[in-house]
Amino acid sequence: MTIWRGQHPLILASQSRARQMLLANAGISFDAVPADIDERSVQKNSGLAAPGEIAGLLAREKACFVSSNNPARYVVGADQTLALGNRMFTKPAGRAQASDQLRLLAGQTHELHSAVAVARDGKIVFADISIAKMTMRRLSDNEIEAYLNQAGQAVATSVGAYQLEGLGVHLFERIEGDHFTILGLPLLPLLAFLRGEGLLNV
Repeated sequence: MTIWRGQHPLILASQSRARQMLLANAGISFDAVPADIDERSVQKNSGLAAPGEIAGLLAREKACFVSSNNPARYVVGADQTLALGNRMFTKPAGRAQASDQLRLLAGQTHELHSAVAVARDGKIVFADISIAKMTMRRLSDNEIEAYLNQAGQAVATSVGAYQLEGLGVHLFERIEGDHFTILGLPLLPLLAFLRGEGLLNV
């Protein structure tokens, strides 16, 4: 059952299964249309350094890119960055990089900056950035290796080498922030915007 009142389904400019799951579970009809942009080039050319600003920029760029090809549709773009102090992380290329990331993050508190933007007719009509603070427990080399063995190829699909909705939950001792921010889509502010636009019937 859908609660979506729009003439056309919402568009999610993302391939993320987690983001798609969040919208589906919220009862929103949507089409997934990935944004074909070079994220690293956009980031480099922007000159931005702050993790939140970078996440916000990429979310807006994704939304606008897909929106430009889908007139009159509401398009949601989202992005997430992980930062430990001033150091930003990207998805590990493989097991060795995943292991390196976990060694750096173990025993530390890092931040996830999750951004969402909505575009219509190529223009941004809404944007929001939320932050979650993640404290990873101290991990021995043996514990890291055991986790990597259990998690398998999934460690290369997420920045920080973990997915909190899966085995990654075992890596943490404290979390400050909402579940949606951690999964990469600030859902509550997005729903508030859509409700204000008259697009939801609840």
